[in-house]
Amino acid sequence: MKSFSLALAVASTIGASIATSDPSSAWASAKIKVIRLPSYDPYSSLNLIPIKAQATVKKLSVADKATLATGIGWGNGTCVGNTGAIPKISFPGFCLQDSPLGVRFGGSSSLFPAGINTAATWNRDLMLQRGIALGAEFKGVGVNVALGPDVNIARTPTSGRNWEGFGGDPYLSGEAAFQTVTGMQSSGVQACAKHFINNEQEHQRSEESSNVDDRCVFPSLTEHEVYLHPFLKAVQAGVASVMCSYNQENNTYSCENNHSLNQLLKTELGFEGFVTTDWWVNEPKYGTEAANQGLDMVMPGGAAYGETISYFGPALVSAVQAGLVPESRLDDMATRILSSWYLLGQDKNYPPVNLNATVQGNHKTLIRQIGAASTVLLKNSNKALPLVSPSSIAVIGNDAGSNPAGPNSCTDRSCDVGILAVGWGSGSANFPYLVDPLSAIKAHVPKIPIRSSLNDTDLTAAQQAAKGASVALVFINSDSGEDYITVEGNEGDRNTMAAWHGGDALVEAVASVNKNTIVVVNSVGPLIMESWINNPNVTALVWAGLQGQEAGNAIVDVLWGTVNPSGKLPYTIAKQQSDYPAQVIVAGGNITYSEGLFVDYKWFDAKGIAPRYEFGFGLSYTTFQYSKLHISVSTISIGGSAPSGLAPSLSSWLHDDWFSVSFQIKNTGNRAGTEIPQLYLVAPKSAQSPPNQLRGFSNVNLQPGQTGPISLALSRYSFAIWSVTAQKWVIPTGTYGIWIGSSSRAPQLTGSVTIKN
Repeated sequence: MKSFSLALAVASTIGASIATSDPSSAWASAKIKVIRLPSYDPYSSLNLIPIKAQATVKKLSVADKATLATGIGWGNGTCVGNTGAIPKISFPGFCLQDSPLGVRFGGSSSLFPAGINTAATWNRDLMLQRGIALGAEFKGVGVNVALGPDVNIARTPTSGRNWEGFGGDPYLSGEAAFQTVTGMQSSGVQACAKHFINNEQEHQRSEESSNVDDRCVFPSLTEHEVYLHPFLKAVQAGVASVMCSYNQENNTYSCENNHSLNQLLKTELGFEGFVTTDWWVNEPKYGTEAANQGLDMVMPGGAAYGETISYFGPALVSAVQAGLVPESRLDDMATRILSSWYLLGQDKNYPPVNLNATVQGNHKTLIRQIGAASTVLLKNSNKALPLVSPSSIAVIGNDAGSNPAGPNSCTDRSCDVGILAVGWGSGSANFPYLVDPLSAIKAHVPKIPIRSSLNDTDLTAAQQAAKGASVALVFINSDSGEDYITVEGNEGDRNTMAAWHGGDALVEAVASVNKNTIVVVNSVGPLIMESWINNPNVTALVWAGLQGQEAGNAIVDVLWGTVNPSGKLPYTIAKQQSDYPAQVIVAGGNITYSEGLFVDYKWFDAKGIAPRYEFGFGLSYTTFQYSKLHISVSTISIGGSAPSGLAPSLSSWLHDDWFSVSFQIKNTGNRAGTEIPQLYLVAPKSAQSPPNQLRGFSNVNLQPGQTGPISLALSRYSFAIWSVTAQKWVIPTGTYGIWIGSSSRAPQLTGSVTIKN
């Protein structure tokens, strides 16, 4: 890490100053993040970004600085969020635009696989490449701040926006967040990690309070170890901005929450960028006091939805003049915003805003690749898949077809007609085109007879199509989205975990007349499938998720074996909804995160509940053998202690490699394939942690008979828990189990390490 004294010396030579007295301002104190990409930070060698921004802020009036922090109002600019221009510093204003999977309202941009599918690849390279492509498209249309990724945890199985995020495990979500932010920002656009924090349901999201302690046993560890971790990884990647959320956190609104914004985000994580609101997140009564609590920007600004004033803008100027908001705080807000602008080099030759610019390039190839790589094979009896020259095919279900009115005919994708390739809400985008499964199948096997029935409720027609076919492909789905649109009675969050449009009855009807029924699921999250999953006539189950514009082609690639499936579940699929530790609270109010650390598979493991399909599970068309586990140490000393103060969660002491775990995997089948080995820790009882915790994964592509070596590094952070008493990370001593497996319930190799003081 570069020294603070060096930054001070550089500051003095250009007439800038560093506000060392403000612990909430990591940019202003010129601290270096753990990771920063020189490719998009020309000043990284001396960390001049915040210093350059401070020098610019000195040229601005109070009104200018308030302009940086205030949106100009919904509909008053091209983008969903816009800030005003300041000509004297050549600042054109910011364009902020949804969504995490593509340019919302774009005229000629791509729609990528959703975040949940990205996580299902368990492939860091694909996560990174998706981020790079997303960033290139956002920059290409002139967007400064791309409003993504969504890094909230899938705490409840039916939460409406789970599909935008990366699943139910903080480690997997964090890895996806890191790669996504790194990729997006390497292309020159500012990423915006959202929604900070504890925004895990849609019902009553603007009124409910998510009440989170940090552990069930020690009051204050759940937040750090579960919900904060993906944001930590985004900060490590150098994320330029963070969006605070609609909900309250422990009865204080997130966007005016001193604890979450100043203490957690800006101090403990050392976040140096700016915090913007979600759209119309706070009512004007909260006013400019939110600035003192850590909020840096208001979006979209202006008057809308019953508001008569914007509580920043002129109100912020008046508050500074009256001494209600210190001008030093306004300087910090402006510095953070300009620092993010400079960080990405957006002050030089940045494209003008044109949401209709053609920016797709050849991204359809990557989209199809991710779509196939994220497809999870859950059942494959008698090698029903891959398909080998079936004599006839039945294609059944609404989800197999297209929307006759076009894929963009419903506002923000708020209807379930045809193939489901994205959920609804501001996290969606326009399709440039959408390949449906039926069309893709016909194109792939033009000479094979195909009968189809695309009506989910006409069971007689479905059975007639399926009778006599050598294979019946049944497509079912389940949709969700954001609360401002209600779809088929679902107010954002799903009402149930059943397939939509009577999908279960459709599967049962087809399976009753066809002994080779293969089910393909396009869903925002897990479904309950107990009524048919054990039916011997249901020979295979393919979990396709939300694959974006190339959905049909990606499904065909897996069904016919062009791609050997390697996806793994990023969440647990239960046998009944009540098996999950938490549910959506429809009435809102106080929502207590009483399950603590035991989210998703950790709850199932701790309570001895057998899932239908466990977290991390996924089959292949080949087989793999694990061997030769080697842990580089058997006993290791902690070797010091974690720092406290500014940015303790970013310390290299925590995150540097500590020791390694290596092993081998052999492809023992007759097809090339990719295996995704997973590393789980079993903490000693004194840590009072969940039974198994994901702490590493990799992916290895092997030819038949080929053996590949794999090495996974563990850091002190892998073992650390948050001490509320010490206000820092600590490592419990004792013996830790370390096991490598193909899912959270399939250990293949086991070992241990003992940690001493």
